[in-house]
Amino acid sequence: MDDYRRIADRIAADIASGRLAPGQRLPPQRQFARRRGIAASTAGRVYGELVRRGLVVGEVGRGTFVRAAPPTAGGRALTEAHTSAPVNLELNYPSAPGQAELLAPALEALRRPDVLGEVLRPAAATGTGPAREAAAALLAAPGWNPDPGQVLFAGNARQAIAAALASLVRPGGRAGVEELTYPLVKEIAARLGIRLVPLPGDEEGPLPDALAAVHRRSPLSALYLQPTLHNPTSRTMGEERRARLARAAADSGVPIVEDRIWSFLRPGSTPLAAHAPHVTHVVDGMSKRVAPGLTVGFLVVPPDRVPAVAAALRSGGWGAGRFALEAAVRWCADGTVERLVAAKRADAARRQRLVAEHLAGFSVRSDPHAYYAWWELPPPWRADTFAAAAAARGIAVTPGPAFAVDPSRTPDAVRLGLASAPEEDLVRALRTLAAVARGGPSVSPSVRAPGGTGPRTP
Repeated sequence: MDDYRRIADRIAADIASGRLAPGQRLPPQRQFARRRGIAASTAGRVYGELVRRGLVVGEVGRGTFVRAAPPTAGGRALTEAHTSAPVNLELNYPSAPGQAELLAPALEALRRPDVLGEVLRPAAATGTGPAREAAAALLAAPGWNPDPGQVLFAGNARQAIAAALASLVRPGGRAGVEELTYPLVKEIAARLGIRLVPLPGDEEGPLPDALAAVHRRSPLSALYLQPTLHNPTSRTMGEERRARLARAAADSGVPIVEDRIWSFLRPGSTPLAAHAPHVTHVVDGMSKRVAPGLTVGFLVVPPDRVPAVAAALRSGGWGAGRFALEAAVRWCADGTVERLVAAKRADAARRQRLVAEHLAGFSVRSDPHAYYAWWELPPPWRADTFAAAAAARGIAVTPGPAFAVDPSRTPDAVRLGLASAPEEDLVRALRTLAAVARGGPSVSPSVRAPGGTGPRTP
């Protein structure tokens, strides 16, 4: 093994054991190199390896810090303040009361040997006729009724995003995104060799003129957007902005990948696909609507793009399972999906009221329909230092830099996922986080970065 990896392994062991606590600053790379008797270039590779493993974060001019992380099963508590079971506000998978009882009846038919034998066969990217019809009806929105012949299926929505981008952007190509974007899109882009380009925007999202200007300077091969309930800010674009942005993309010849995975919580918005049907690839899925284990992703693509996107799904191994498709068709047909969606809309609204109650007085951006909230932290908190303090109390939150595309512009904010924790745990977590925020970084010296500064960007 390379020497730098051996050194990185030892630092990783110190982090895992707690000898290096979340928020603790590592020495500057040159000082680290002198202490270890290694070359400065080797020290740089050690720090790069630690960043790659997600163990540290750093920013030029600030330093490198041990990354916040929730305690792992079987691991020791980060501080004595952690006295209860972890509450994970990073995960965000909604589940309605009585969900299993609602889902079970439609699966009875799949237990018959003749039916089961059929649904256990492999599925093509185009799925089946009934699946395409059901998906087209499910995804219909104001001004947009997708053609079933344009529907393709992936194993989940993330794989649908990957297939769309892989079919549009060659390795080394550029894709425009919002300045804060879905972290898994950053991972997908890194794996595919795609450079993400943050687009200047305002409170509604990217500016149409900015998109055109960026594309003129250096062409974009695609545009990835979340116009409805943007993750993490919960922002929803107005109709005029949608129309202008879609027109700017179409005029520039830039294909759009429109992520509508959370749009079922906020019905009534017109998809970008309604304004630019010949360039827009719509991504959606079933796991948020129905259950985390039902991983079916949808892609609605322009007619001339069906073969290319289907080929990307096949080559990536990203196709949907036939059993999941058949279950989804039945749940759509018998009204189960509709009932679950109604229950989750009510649940999201209830949880947002808890956020408004327990985080009153703080700068929290959200939407009454959303399952997450974007908390702009009060000074002097830094995102990762606050996440470390939360983790020390058994609460996992997502630091804002995880969403930032430009590492030199990272927000001192955290995203709170509201969907997965039981309500009583959510209430307890919100109360605890509010107390931590009011107390300031000094409330937990073991997680405060030396010198009063905290990590800011991965």
